[in-house]
Amino acid sequence: MERFFRAILSHKKTVVLIFAACAVLGAILSTGVKVNYTFADYLPEDTPSTIALKTMNEEFGSGAPNARLTVQDVSIPEALALKKKIAEIEGVRDIAWLDDAADINGPLELIEQKTLDEYYKGRKACFTLTIASDKILETYNQVREAAGEDAAMAGAAVNTAVATATTGIEVGKIMMLVIPLCFIILLLTTTSWFEPVLFMVTIGIAILINLGTNLFFGEISFVTKAACSILQLAVSMDYSIFLLHRFSGYRAEGMPVQDAMIKAIRKSFFTIAASGLTTVIGFAALILMEFRIGPDMGTVMAKAIALSMISVLVLLPVLALMSYRLIDKTQHRPLMPKFQGFAKFVNKIRVPALILFLLIMIPAFLAQSSNDFRYGAGEIFRQGTETYAERVQVEKDFGRANQLVIMVPKGDTAKEKELSNDIHQIPQVTGVLSFVDAAGPQVPPAYLDENTRSKLISDHYSRMVVTVSTNQESRDAFTVVEKLRQLGKKYYGSKYLLAGESATTYDMRDVTTRDMERVNFIAIGAIFLILLLTMRSVIIPVILVLVIETSIWINLSVPYFSGEQLQYIAYLIISAIQLGATVDYAILMASRYIEERQLYPRKQAVLQAVQNTALSILTSASILTLGGGMLGAISTNGVLIELGTLVARGAVLSAALVLLVLPAVLYLSDNLISRLTLKTDFAQGGKKHA
Repeated sequence: MERFFRAILSHKKTVVLIFAACAVLGAILSTGVKVNYTFADYLPEDTPSTIALKTMNEEFGSGAPNARLTVQDVSIPEALALKKKIAEIEGVRDIAWLDDAADINGPLELIEQKTLDEYYKGRKACFTLTIASDKILETYNQVREAAGEDAAMAGAAVNTAVATATTGIEVGKIMMLVIPLCFIILLLTTTSWFEPVLFMVTIGIAILINLGTNLFFGEISFVTKAACSILQLAVSMDYSIFLLHRFSGYRAEGMPVQDAMIKAIRKSFFTIAASGLTTVIGFAALILMEFRIGPDMGTVMAKAIALSMISVLVLLPVLALMSYRLIDKTQHRPLMPKFQGFAKFVNKIRVPALILFLLIMIPAFLAQSSNDFRYGAGEIFRQGTETYAERVQVEKDFGRANQLVIMVPKGDTAKEKELSNDIHQIPQVTGVLSFVDAAGPQVPPAYLDENTRSKLISDHYSRMVVTVSTNQESRDAFTVVEKLRQLGKKYYGSKYLLAGESATTYDMRDVTTRDMERVNFIAIGAIFLILLLTMRSVIIPVILVLVIETSIWINLSVPYFSGEQLQYIAYLIISAIQLGATVDYAILMASRYIEERQLYPRKQAVLQAVQNTALSILTSASILTLGGGMLGAISTNGVLIELGTLVARGAVLSAALVLLVLPAVLYLSDNLISRLTLKTDFAQGGKKHA
């Protein structure tokens, strides 16, 4: 290993040129990476709702309705003219209005009031649209332009369009704020004005390379796009800090510059490797999720951390040696305390801290698993956003309307009529648009006009568009999905298909819930194994994983105790992120304790470990808190708000438990650590002489 790093340091210009070229290429390639904003696309292909949606597109040329449009102060002829205009927009696969559900050539009084109220009342019209998934943003903009300024839109397609338009802009704002604030944190926690430049350049280059290499995947999810650069910056910054702190220490001892760097790499390599590998494993566990946003984020982030590790171990030493004179010239007195008083405080409160930790652990574990979850993206835009206000306006004018589509083999109109009658009996159902409802079971399909017939009957299927008065995601909505599937099975066995946002969300709930236990088990098991091998101890991995897992449970119990719903995908992802990202703090503390324990009795070793690691832990945790906090504060997307909030709070909690509780656990477990860790030669009594 030493020979390899000496070779690297003897070719400094070549190393810098290679990394610079890769960074430029990465920046260029990143512009070609596509971003997917639709949750449903990440369900497994064999999911019932996914099969239904695919079949519907093949049979009818469009999917389930995914948007509602309301316009103010229009007459029946004006509404019809607007419908025709919108139908001509390329990305509009289908548009339904009152004329599709009833005969509007006669007096409106002859139309059933329930049907009329669904589409037209008080000179307000409500259209139901199916927008092509590959043209959502441009189609959304064209529909809004055609409908006019007073129009309001709501639905899954609207959420996707708004997310597409805003996420990139918001991420840019976040990075513009996070970078200078990270720089300030680094200035406060280092002793050279120039060292933060080296940190930011090193991780910045790794970020650009990671963004560019995402092109190999073709596209990434919007969750990954929004979080990957922020998390990479926040999670991997401490690798740079570990290395340069060691380098500065050996130089202060009078070692030659290159020898000091080689020794710094050698001494910090296993700490960086253990920290990096546990973080990689934490993200890589997401790859095993069935819900494919997990593999998407897991692959990108595992690659990001690996690239950061390579940059820190290869590029940073080269940059540091090329600029060490500038580092020396820009030295300043420490701006942060030496944490001697803090270490004494931690030692003093070790018993109450440990008791409190044990008291909180079980309630936090139980609470975090009892949260009230959301699984889909139906309400990702919260109060205060224009999208939320328009959804409320649409529901105020025409009530809640959630549409599901059930497709059955065509040909038996009598059976279809029986099915339709049973569907009408479901309390939440407000309307059914189907051939047998529009024409009756005795009327041959040829008697319907081609436009209406093509919407309801294909080569192989008849479809029924069922409107229900529920949110897209709610217990009532899921009850309707279950009843429709029961009725489909009753009349057609396994030959029926059910599509729609609620059906998709129902399947998403089942898939992501199955994912949870698998991802957690694999992440914890793999990280335990990495710690077992790198720290050569049976007991230390147990201690470290328990401390960080408890911080995760506390983090995820907050929504339960505050009575808030939690987005399940954020809940699932944060478990892997917080474990992988913040177990580094515990590794650093435990490694330093063992190192100090070779020289000092356990009490003094705890004091030294806390004193010597507090700054690094607080620096890393501050940056992660800042990155997550900015994501939560600036984003308008509910999924990203929750993910950012959980990341920020998780970093604070993990750092608090590592600094306040872990030292007490190490102190009390000293005898076990000595017995169950290989090659420990703990000091007895007074200080050992090196």
